[in-house]
Amino acid sequence: MTKIEIVDKIGENVSFPKKDVEKILDQFVKITQDALKANEKVSVTGLGSFSVKDRKARIARNPKTGEKVDVAAKRVVKFKAGKDLNEILAGPQASN
Repeated sequence: MTKIEIVDKIGENVSFPKKDVEKILDQFVKITQDALKANEKVSVTGLGSFSVKDRKARIARNPKTGEKVDVAAKRVVKFKAGKDLNEILAGPQASN
């Protein structure tokens, strides 16, 4: 699902113009990015939480050539699905 599709879906369910919905979604993305950049955790009830994890530098292997490759340390975004999302994805069989 793309950003435009999300804006369209939200627009179908609320009485805001699509331009306003898009501005709200853009602000959500910006606020989330800024928080993660500041190493803060972002939790959205019903969806899950985003956090930043530091990955150490390591030596990997190119699977095609077998050559060793240095991979630099970096920060990556980690997403952990919330309980509600996990239950929805598991479907009705999980409640038995």
